Amino acid sequence: MAKMAANSDKQQGHRPGIYKQKNKGHKHGKHRTKGEIDRETKGRVSVIALTKKQRKEQKKMDRRHKANQIRRNKKDMVLTEKRRLGSKDGPPHLVAVVSLHAAVDAGAATKLLRQEGGGGVVHQEQCVTGIKDSFGMLLPRFKQRFTFLNQSTDDVHSLMDVAKIADSLVFALDPNEGWDSYGDYCLSCLFAQGLPSHALVCQGVSDLPVKKKVEYKRVLSKITEIRFPDTRIFPLDTEQEVTLLLRHLGSQRQRKLGFRSRRSHLLGQQVTFTPNKAADGMAVGPSGLGTLCVSGYVRGCPLQVDRLVHISGHGDFQLSQIDAPLDPLPLNVAAPRPAKGGKAGDVEMQDGCDDEAPVRILMKADPATRESLQSEAEVDPMDGEQTWPTESELMEAEEARKNKRTMKVPKGMSEYQATWIVDEDVEGGEEEDEESSEEDDDDDDMMDEAMERDDDTNSQDAGSEYGSEDEEDEEEEQEEVCPTERLGTDHRYDENIDEAAEEEGLKRYREARANDMFPDEVDTPLDMAARIRFQRYRGLKSFRSSPWDPMENLPVNYSRIFQFQSFDRTRRRILTEAAEEEEGAMVGWYVTLHVIDVPQSVMESVQSGRPLVLVSLLPHEQKMSVMHLLVRRHPSNTEPIKSKEELVFHCGFRRFRASPIFSQHTLADKHKMERFLKPDAPTVVSVYAPITFPPTGVLLFKQRNDGVQDLVATGSLLSCDPKRVVLKRIVLSGHPFKINRRSAVVRYMFFNREDILWFKPVELRSKWGRRGHIKEALGTHGHMKCVFDNQLPSQDTVMMNLYKRVYPRWTYDPHVPASLQWFKRESAVDMDDLDLDMD
Repeated sequence: MAKMAANSDKQQGHRPGIYKQKNKGHKHGKHRTKGEIDRETKGRVSVIALTKKQRKEQKKMDRRHKANQIRRNKKDMVLTEKRRLGSKDGPPHLVAVVSLHAAVDAGAATKLLRQEGGGGVVHQEQCVTGIKDSFGMLLPRFKQRFTFLNQSTDDVHSLMDVAKIADSLVFALDPNEGWDSYGDYCLSCLFAQGLPSHALVCQGVSDLPVKKKVEYKRVLSKITEIRFPDTRIFPLDTEQEVTLLLRHLGSQRQRKLGFRSRRSHLLGQQVTFTPNKAADGMAVGPSGLGTLCVSGYVRGCPLQVDRLVHISGHGDFQLSQIDAPLDPLPLNVAAPRPAKGGKAGDVEMQDGCDDEAPVRILMKADPATRESLQSEAEVDPMDGEQTWPTESELMEAEEARKNKRTMKVPKGMSEYQATWIVDEDVEGGEEEDEESSEEDDDDDDMMDEAMERDDDTNSQDAGSEYGSEDEEDEEEEQEEVCPTERLGTDHRYDENIDEAAEEEGLKRYREARANDMFPDEVDTPLDMAARIRFQRYRGLKSFRSSPWDPMENLPVNYSRIFQFQSFDRTRRRILTEAAEEEEGAMVGWYVTLHVIDVPQSVMESVQSGRPLVLVSLLPHEQKMSVMHLLVRRHPSNTEPIKSKEELVFHCGFRRFRASPIFSQHTLADKHKMERFLKPDAPTVVSVYAPITFPPTGVLLFKQRNDGVQDLVATGSLLSCDPKRVVLKRIVLSGHPFKINRRSAVVRYMFFNREDILWFKPVELRSKWGRRGHIKEALGTHGHMKCVFDNQLPSQDTVMMNLYKRVYPRWTYDPHVPASLQWFKRESAVDMDDLDLDMD
């Protein structure tokens, strides 16, 4: 009994709770301090890499030294690039002189720069083929070399091509106004594309008195600070001022433009054309093709012979070889440039004339590794077809044979001939199927325009009946009051107006205004069933979360384009490889490129005075895909720009014509199409175009009927994604006829019972935020009973949203016509000819 009592008095063990708390163990004094550990290790680090904690515990001085090293390396890299430009190891400093005012002659500035008193020595006259006012200059004092050219602003495309490759731009300003309206237009284009380093010069200020000189400088600085804040204006009247300008151009900080720094490019300074011969074994092609030899300085990054080259405004071509002639603008004439071959065995000697030095062949293209000119995927019309029918198809064919339709045919007609006789209803149905398969959303636009024209005609007819008497009274008053001089003034005013353009502008204005007041609303046709008219549309429960398969019902043009598995990953890999390339023609070399199979029109363009800009394309940049551009409408453009309207694109070094579609810029998987380019929001422009890797600036132009091209929008390249879903929305509206609490009878949305049953599953909404659905059809004239989540107000409107996927048009054309000189659209009427009534 005593043993049992002892066991009962024994203390029970602790049972852990639900949290299972574990107390920290007692420290017995056996651990080492941080100082003791440092004394034992003596700075030694184990072979294993540092952990995040160890990296975080680096000493303060080590972190400071590391930051200083990174900063010093970046600074040395920038200084190396800056000192290389214009030196003997780099290309000459390319400077374009541009006049921004009609009263300013840029030739006067280049004439003053040619004088030897400014410190420069002109070594080469007309160094750029086709541009007469161009010269190469050496500055022994600064150990630099320059290439100057006078670029006219008459052709905007040529001006932008030169700005893409120029190291510096010199803008010649007017001392009174700075720049005119056309100069401001050119500046808008250059700023949107990407403006390189620049300088502002003004002539005629130094000859003024001191007081007027200060006043002119103050006024001119106030004008230019809008576009060029904190930019110095250089007077250009004396040789000393020329020296200051040259020193500024050679030492100023160079702006880095991403689209050109990642690609090799050059300006064609010497261009020759050799037609193809049948005996040469060249590629078989149409007559007029030949080999274009382009000589110039390599800029940007090393140039490889196996890559494709793009000539701005003309297309993509292949290279056959790269030669290394003598440098026409050497800084050190006594010491020739050492030969640097890209690969061992690539450098060969080519015999020249007796008075000319032999030309070295740097490298030749390998046909096996050279990139092809294939821009579209090969379409196999039999792709996906089965070679042998399945059992189910055989059974269907057997049932169709048993259920053979009989028809009455003329006597003596065989069975084969009878199969070609089709009933009228069957024929009509087949035609409708074919038409529906070929039609796209253009049918909706055409039908909407036709309905609007009918409304306009009816309103005009009605107005003519009521206003005939008023017009007669006005004519009588005009005959009594208006003098003969007024009639002549009106006639001269009407001569400057294009009636067709006025009608087109009025039509676009009405369409844009109707879209703003009633967005996406479409009237249901009376002569066609709605289920046929809108058979390509579907309803969505939620535009944000409802699924839409991006590979569903793709058009035929999608079989011609290319698609990346991951565009961002491919872009990063290609740009990284391009930055690490060390083979090919290095930057600063003067080379001659042999471009094969070039049309004669390229040489004619050069001879007419347009510059030839050549750029080496990155891999895949010649292939077609669906490109998306993020643009914002330019403030100077106020005319409505409709979707699928042909526009002129400047995308990097490319320019082309295409018909894009507009859509909203959102982060969802579906994007709503915009019928017009919005003036107050960024818009995504989708178009079929060659692949281009961002970053790249984008400009959109619209060509007028008179040939002038207006700047419509500016932006940048967004991505390349054929799977981006763009949905066009239409809204069918109805009027609540009878309202009874949550139910209502709606009419004017449909006009027959079959259409109501067809669209019954689609959700309804109202302008006041009510949601509901169709319960049943009432009668046969389009009345339907609908149920909503709350009572409808009497002034509310019932709507139904329908969607379909849209695609851009395949109208890509790399040939853009030359633009005429832009002018501001203003009324050219002499105010003296107008009689103003002051009573």
